[in-house]
Amino acid sequence: MALQVGDIVEGKVTGIKPFGAFVSLPEGKTGLVHISEVSYEFVQDLSAVLSDGQTVQVKVLSIAPDGKIALSIKRLLPPPPRQPREGRGPAGGARPGAPRPGGPREGGHFGAGRGGNGRPSREGGRGPARDSAPRVWQPKAPVHSDNMSFEDMMSRFKSQSEEKMADLDHETNNRRGGGYAPRGRGGRR
Repeated sequence: MALQVGDIVEGKVTGIKPFGAFVSLPEGKTGLVHISEVSYEFVQDLSAVLSDGQTVQVKVLSIAPDGKIALSIKRLLPPPPRQPREGRGPAGGARPGAPRPGGPREGGHFGAGRGGNGRPSREGGRGPARDSAPRVWQPKAPVHSDNMSFEDMMSRFKSQSEEKMADLDHETNNRRGGGYAPRGRGGRR
């Protein structure tokens, strides 16, 4: 009897790797159970769930033209019961990133007075004004947080992160040809 997709067979674990377990199947064939197909629960270390020589029931998921056989243990297990999530339903509010009930704010975007890139819009709607000199991020002297509240520390962290991300975005756009590149210096025109 040749193996077919959907077959449920018994096999023996012959090897455990970080990405999955090799299982010896009937007719001298070997298949792989990927780590994501072992359990519905998160599996960090396969050797905590399976052991060499253990007999397991597996379902054949696919058989590649080169003979590789993909197997699953979890597809033979009953699915775990789904827990209702907090904050769902009409009284729970919208999920983060979902469209606002009233649509976008005035101006056609969701940020107050800002474009989709998080920068203030320049007149004419053509993006932020560019400085003539390139900006290079310079670390600021560390501020002691002994007397700062948690909210103040988070606010400072957020503003520093936004500055760094803006500088990275600016540099990335310049490398892609979005900025000024004089002719004859390797820039494509």
